[in-house]
Amino acid sequence: MTPSPVPVEPGRPARELVDRHRAAAAQALAVLDHLDAATLRIASIVESDRDRRVRDELGVVPVDQLGAMTDRNLRLRTLVAAGYTTAADLLGVPAETLDRVPGVGVQTARSVVAAVDQLATVVRSGLPVRLELDRSGRPDTAATAELLRLLDRLLRLAPVVEPHRRELTDYVSAVADYAPSARIAGNRLRFALARRATKDRALRALTALQEWDVPPVAELAAACAVPDTEGAPLWTAFEHRSAEFYTALGRIVPLAQDVLAARGMLTAELAESVAAYPLDQSGLRVSLRGYQEFGARFALHQGRVLLGDEMGLGKTVQALAAMAHLAAAGDRHFLVVCPAGVLVNWLRETRSRTTLTAHRLHGPDRMAATARWRSDGGVGVTTYEALAHLDPAGMPVAMLVVDEAHYVKNPAAQRSKLVAAWTDAVWRVLFLTGTPMDNRIEDFVALVRLLDPALADSFPRHLGLVGADRFRSTVSPVYLRRNQADVLVELPELLAVDEWVDLTPAGERIYREAVASGNFMAMRRAAWATPTPEESAKLLRLQEIVAEAGAEGLRTVVFSYFRDVLDAAASALVRPGGPPVLGPLTGSMTTDQRQEVIDAFTAGPRDGVLIAQITVGGVGLNLQAAAVAVLCEPQLTPAAEAQAIARLHRMGQVRAVVAHRLLAEDGVDERIVELLARKRQTFDAYVRDSALAASAAAAVDVTEARLAREVVELEQARLGYGPIWDDLAE
Repeated sequence: MTPSPVPVEPGRPARELVDRHRAAAAQALAVLDHLDAATLRIASIVESDRDRRVRDELGVVPVDQLGAMTDRNLRLRTLVAAGYTTAADLLGVPAETLDRVPGVGVQTARSVVAAVDQLATVVRSGLPVRLELDRSGRPDTAATAELLRLLDRLLRLAPVVEPHRRELTDYVSAVADYAPSARIAGNRLRFALARRATKDRALRALTALQEWDVPPVAELAAACAVPDTEGAPLWTAFEHRSAEFYTALGRIVPLAQDVLAARGMLTAELAESVAAYPLDQSGLRVSLRGYQEFGARFALHQGRVLLGDEMGLGKTVQALAAMAHLAAAGDRHFLVVCPAGVLVNWLRETRSRTTLTAHRLHGPDRMAATARWRSDGGVGVTTYEALAHLDPAGMPVAMLVVDEAHYVKNPAAQRSKLVAAWTDAVWRVLFLTGTPMDNRIEDFVALVRLLDPALADSFPRHLGLVGADRFRSTVSPVYLRRNQADVLVELPELLAVDEWVDLTPAGERIYREAVASGNFMAMRRAAWATPTPEESAKLLRLQEIVAEAGAEGLRTVVFSYFRDVLDAAASALVRPGGPPVLGPLTGSMTTDQRQEVIDAFTAGPRDGVLIAQITVGGVGLNLQAAAVAVLCEPQLTPAAEAQAIARLHRMGQVRAVVAHRLLAEDGVDERIVELLARKRQTFDAYVRDSALAASAAAAVDVTEARLAREVVELEQARLGYGPIWDDLAE
C-alpha cells in the first residue's frame, strides 16, 4: 500500500501548497486557452469571410432577377430607381424600410426581403472554405494569413496538448473547488479562529490538493510559449502539407475539409452511394486518381450524366474507365461522338489507356470500320457530322459518350437532333464538357433535357442565382464538376496533354510537298501553312483550347519555334470581343520590350493570351500569370519544352499548369516524338547503372541535324519519295 502523505501544517506550508496549485492551474488554463482561442478565432474568421462572400455573390444578382423566385408581380423597378440595384443592397434591409419607398408597397417589400433571405441562405450553405495563396506564394488576404498561422498552431500543439485535455480540465476545476477552502489554512490565526466545520473543509481541501497529481503543465506551457510560425516558413509548410491544414480546419468549421468539392458538391447521401459503387479497373492500362475513380463511378451509378470537370482533370480517362468497367461485365459496343479535332486523340487514348479496341467511324474507311465495330465490338469513335451515317436502331450500344457536349446545346441544330436520336436509344449516356455551366443556365438545361427531361423541368427558378458551388449541389443528380482547387492535393505540378489531330487535305498536300523537297523545317510548319485558318487542324484545336481556358478565367501562353507559326496563331486568335492577344515575344525584341509585353499580359484580363517564340519565352522570363501552355509543335529536345513550361510554374501555385502539345498524326510530329522517346528510354537504361552514367549522355545524344536527317528519311520512305538531302546539307 502507498503510505498516506504527511498532512500539511496550517500556515506557510498550506499557503505554499495552495499557491503552487493555483499557479499550475493558471498555467493549465492558459494552455487550454491558447488552443481554444485559436479555434474560436478560426471559426470567427471563417464566418466573417462567409458573410463577405455571400454579399459578393448577391452583388452580381440584379434586383430585377428576384422576380424569378416568386410567383407574385413585384414592383422591382421602383426599388432599382430608389438605389437598390443588386440583391446585396437589400441584404439586411427590413421590410418596413422598403415599404416606405414610394410605390413599393407592403407585398413587394415582404416578398423581396424573403427572397433575398432565401437566396443568402442557399448561397451560404454551399460556400466551401478556401485557403489560397497568390502568385507570389503568399496568402491572398490578411484573413487567410491569420487562418494559416492559427491552424499551424493547432497542428503543432494539438498532438501534445489534446492527450492531456481531460486531465487539465479536471485539474483546473478541482483547484477552483478546493483552493478557496484550503486558502483559509494558509493563515494560522484565521484558521485557529474559524469554526470547526470551516476547519474541516480546509483540511479536506488541503489533503485533496496534496494528493492530486499535477499534470505536466510546465512542459505544455513551454510548448505553447514557442512563437507561432509566420511568413515564408508558414507559406511553405502550407504548400507541402495543405491536406493537413484542411483537415484541421474541417474539425472546426463544417464543410471546411471539403470532400464535397472533390465529389462535385454532391449531396452526402448520393456521394456515399456513388463512392460505394464497384469499379472494375481490369481493362485499364493506367491508374486512376481518386477523383477520377469517383467520376467513373458517378457515370455508372447515375447512368445519364454530364461530367463537367475543369480542363486538364482527365474527363477522357474517366469516360474510358466507365466503358472498360462495362466491357469487363460483358458489354461489347460503345460509341464516342466528338469534334473532328479530337477524334485522333480519342482513338489514341482508347488504345493506350484501355484494352478496348478503337474503331475510326469517320473518313474514307468509315463503312468498313463500322462493319468491324458492329461485328467485333469495341469503342466506335465518330464526329458530329459523321453521326448522320450511323443508325441507332437495332444497335446495342452500352454507353454513348458525347465529348464537348456544349456543341449540342441548341435543340434546333442538326447535330443536336442527331445526338438526341442516340440519347433516346441508349440508356447510359455520358456528356463531357469543360465549359462552366453555372452561368449558362439555358445551355445547361438544354443539355440536361437530352439526358432527363423530367429533371430539367424540375430545376428551381433561382438556379442561376445561387453561386457555382450551390448550383453544383442542386443539380448533382445529373452534373458532376470539379475544379483544380477541389482536387489539388491529388494533382501533380504539371498536367501534360498531347493533342493529336489529323491533317486536313490542304495541310496534307503542303506536308507532302515539304517531304518531297526534303525540307525538314517546312515539314514541321506544314500544319500551319494552309491557305486559310479553317484548313489548319492545329489552328482549330488551338482556338478550342484557348476558348476553354478563357471560359475558366485562365491565361494562356502559346509557344512555337517558328515566327510564321506565331503570326498565324496570333491572327487566328484575334477576334472582336475576344481575349487580348499579346506578342509575339521574339528574339528581335530588347529585354525591356519583352518585359513590357509580359507586364501587360500579367496585368491584363484573366483570359489573355501571350504568343512567344520558345527560344525567347522559354528562357529567363517569368510567365507565372498563365496556367495553360500550348506548344504548337514538338521540340527537338525535351529540355526545350521543359524549360518553356517551367516559366509558368510559380512558388505557392494553387493550381497545376496544363501543357498542351499539338501533334499531327502520321507525320513529322509523330516521328520526332517516337525518336526522342526511344532515345530517352536508352538513356534511362544507361543511367540505371551508375558505372555507365558518365557515358550515357554521349551514347544517346542526338544533334538536331542528325534528328532531321533521320525523320526526313523515314517520312520520304513512308510516302514513296527518294532521299533528297541538298536542303539539309546547306
